[in-house]
Amino acid sequence: MDFIPSLPVLLAFSAATLLLALTPGPDMTLSISKALKEGRAAGLMVLVGTNLGICVHTILVAFGVSALIIASPTAFFILKSGGAAYLLWIAVMAIRKGNNFVLEAEARPERKRGSLKAAMANGFWVNLLNPKVIIFFMTFLPQFVTPSDPNVTGKLLFLGFTFIAVALLPTIAIVLAAHRLSGWLMAHKRVLRAIDCLFAGVFSLFAVKILLTQAR
Repeated sequence: MDFIPSLPVLLAFSAATLLLALTPGPDMTLSISKALKEGRAAGLMVLVGTNLGICVHTILVAFGVSALIIASPTAFFILKSGGAAYLLWIAVMAIRKGNNFVLEAEARPERKRGSLKAAMANGFWVNLLNPKVIIFFMTFLPQFVTPSDPNVTGKLLFLGFTFIAVALLPTIAIVLAAHRLSGWLMAHKRVLRAIDCLFAGVFSLFAVKILLTQAR
């Protein structure tokens, strides 16, 4: 099939993706935090949300929309301001609510469903509103295609979804490892509160970095 890159390209792309999947960022930080405080399902739902965001970024790159956003100073400023504001809001919620998040196994089913939906939404918006992700996909994916290739759009889409498939296993493993600590944290609320504060500080730092991001 013409939209599938060659084997050497796929191997190089997969190796780079694995390294990038293990690089700390807002997505990973959020999924670990949710797994620690709300359990495995919440952490995995964050991954679902972030991967939905990656799907959107892949489509935007494949059809050239991301290039237009980066080329427009106003659009890029609105995007990064919105992304930074959302990260700061999550940081504030971590400080305000922290230990009030769902930790009890016997929590009501409707509360669990709402919590899981919120976790997926958080993952989606943290990923989608991060201009660093747009810039990353704009610079990373095109390295593995030839601009003159008549199947360049199809190959970009294929690589974007391959990115999700390759990164899924290590990110799921990280969430499951974090979940195993949740029971211990339930018995050590001071440690959990310290994690809330650390999480808020890290996301505040990410917000500042996003505000300092330049399109060029």
